[in-house]
Amino acid sequence: MYKKTALFIGYVWPEPNSSAAGSRMLQLLRFFKEQDYEVVFSSPAKKGTHMFDIESEGIQQKEIMLNNNSFDEFVKELNPAVVIFDRYMMEEQFGWRVAENCPETIRILDTEDLHFLRKERQKALKGKSAVDETSLLKSELAQRELASIYRCDVSLIISEVEMDLLKSTFKVPDELLHYLPFMIDKSNSSNILFEDKEDFIFIGNFLHEPNWDAALALKETVWPLIKKQLPKAKLNIYGAYATEKVYNLHNEKEGFLVHGWAENAEKELSKSRILLAPLRFGAGLKGKLIEAMQVGTPSVTTDVGAEGINGEFNWSGFIFNNPIDFANAAVALYTAEEEFRQAVKNGNRILEMRFDAAVHKQFFKTKLKELQNNLAQHRTENFIGSMLQQQTTQASKYLSKWIEAKNKNS
Repeated sequence: MYKKTALFIGYVWPEPNSSAAGSRMLQLLRFFKEQDYEVVFSSPAKKGTHMFDIESEGIQQKEIMLNNNSFDEFVKELNPAVVIFDRYMMEEQFGWRVAENCPETIRILDTEDLHFLRKERQKALKGKSAVDETSLLKSELAQRELASIYRCDVSLIISEVEMDLLKSTFKVPDELLHYLPFMIDKSNSSNILFEDKEDFIFIGNFLHEPNWDAALALKETVWPLIKKQLPKAKLNIYGAYATEKVYNLHNEKEGFLVHGWAENAEKELSKSRILLAPLRFGAGLKGKLIEAMQVGTPSVTTDVGAEGINGEFNWSGFIFNNPIDFANAAVALYTAEEEFRQAVKNGNRILEMRFDAAVHKQFFKTKLKELQNNLAQHRTENFIGSMLQQQTTQASKYLSKWIEAKNKNS
């Protein structure tokens, strides 16, 4: 019996306990398994220390190489019904090979977040300027990322804010975009009582620059303001791939405790009273803020941190950008049980109304069926995508073949 296959081409191997990107990837892998696909995950990256055991979920794994025609034979023999590129970088590297060897395969880009938006916000923060339409339209990274979006049959966008940006500023057609946030089965709100939760927590993968910036902001500005009002409180800092500069922030006297990678992030979030996330730049959805809601831990964050998560609903805690307001809100939430309980209820409401897995899975299934039934017409109407596929494929193809030949001769 013919079995349809979904091939994932990962930027990294999935680490759901290290990053939101890893959690997102695991959700997508499980989605395609539920739809009766044979699922294969491949990546040219080295396997990390905290890699998830995907084979335990019945998912095959395949190591692949950049700039090597061994991938051509592999993908041609596999002949997948669907290929999912993990971020635009993988589409740039392997998209032309998939299109050339498997022209009938549906090509999906999972953006994770809009990288160019995050980079422009970081540049604006350093230059103390604002991100505006002009700066975005001039971004070379935006050009690369938008080219990948157009070359694919559909791109998965995790945030409504980014959906709106792509459609309004860059005029990307609706049919090339599909809103797919985190898919949450149900709230796992912790039964731990207010009085049994203690201390503050920050958690985030330190390979991700916004997390380092936020940890530094906590150390230098926010935490001293909180500690002054709550002298017995502690702040526990967790995150995968913490470097020496991160561990150098550790100071027991100040109650600023750097632990590194959390073996069980859910447990650490669950027993903490408040999550602090003073993110000053970034994009996409912040997974740890959503995970905190799942275990009944309110949070204090910024506009960037909350972006795309709560929509029209009240936040599970407080949102402030000014460090003084941020710190005061954290103290108020930490000490007022009534406000704490309301914040937990707000979080449950957000999860229920905005991240219901059943709802988003059904929408995605419908989108896949539309593509399967109408792929030729869909591509005909995407003239810009066809043009970019033709032009950039040639450039990528010959550059890759040149690198491959050079590697063989070296």
